[in-house]
Amino acid sequence: MSLLTLRDHGRYDYVPLPERPDFTWPGGKRLSVSICNNIEVFSFREGLGSDSATVGAPPTSRNYAWKDYGNRVGQWYLFDLLDELGFPASHNFNSLLFQTCPQIAERIKARGDEFVGHGRTNGERQDAFDEPIERALIAEAFDAIEAFDGKAPGGWLGPWLAQTDVTLDLLKEVGFTYQLDWPADDQPFWMKTRSGPILSVPYSIEVNDSPTMVYRHEGAGDFERMMIDQFDEMLLQSRKYPLCYTIVLHPFVIGQPYRLRALRRALEHINRHRDDVWITTPGQVAAHYAGLFPPDSVA
Repeated sequence: MSLLTLRDHGRYDYVPLPERPDFTWPGGKRLSVSICNNIEVFSFREGLGSDSATVGAPPTSRNYAWKDYGNRVGQWYLFDLLDELGFPASHNFNSLLFQTCPQIAERIKARGDEFVGHGRTNGERQDAFDEPIERALIAEAFDAIEAFDGKAPGGWLGPWLAQTDVTLDLLKEVGFTYQLDWPADDQPFWMKTRSGPILSVPYSIEVNDSPTMVYRHEGAGDFERMMIDQFDEMLLQSRKYPLCYTIVLHPFVIGQPYRLRALRRALEHINRHRDDVWITTPGQVAAHYAGLFPPDSVA
């Protein structure tokens, strides 16, 4: 009987949390807090997409309109809430939104928020494409943000967090410096690519409105409790380990007013601890960590 051999990704080594060097975030803070907002656009009655009631439902006019509510209404509620609290945010931004919803891009730029590459549309997954097509998709998203924002994006989150065996290589080669697709840690860590290291920055698939309320059908109150409990426990754990807390949002989900009310209460709770945490963006997290721990030892 032969032994089972596990296929290894070869991208990073196993280093448990207690064996890592200690550090602090700016101002001596131990917990970073980031709001990661997904702004997405979909094709009408074709391609991939979410549904408000049924997992795996085909694209219909109803679920197209439900998602479009996020861009037409929910996102604007969310912008106003972030302005009220003085919270920055990063926005995982489908590049076709520059054509379809340019006012959203303008508001992001006016706020000084971070654009994160998020493919062209969430109506497609890049793991369905061969390497040349995937490279073109990544480059198209990179170039669109750079052309609008006047600076190259640092971060990437793939639509549906989908990757092929070469996605990390392509991200590095196109020009991205960090990615959010690997929810393997509560600290950043370096990953190997064929042209040098790329940083993985924490991104929660647990404290995330879409899987919580759309796919698992948990309520807004449940999500509020999750956001607060995750924050409180990580603030406690950060006395021992420097950590990254993220809330992940989608305006067609969280932008519904009754859910926005739950988010408001959770963010107000976090805001009461503002002096104890670093409220920031994934890009700033990546820059600070890379400054402390340059990837010299990562091939």
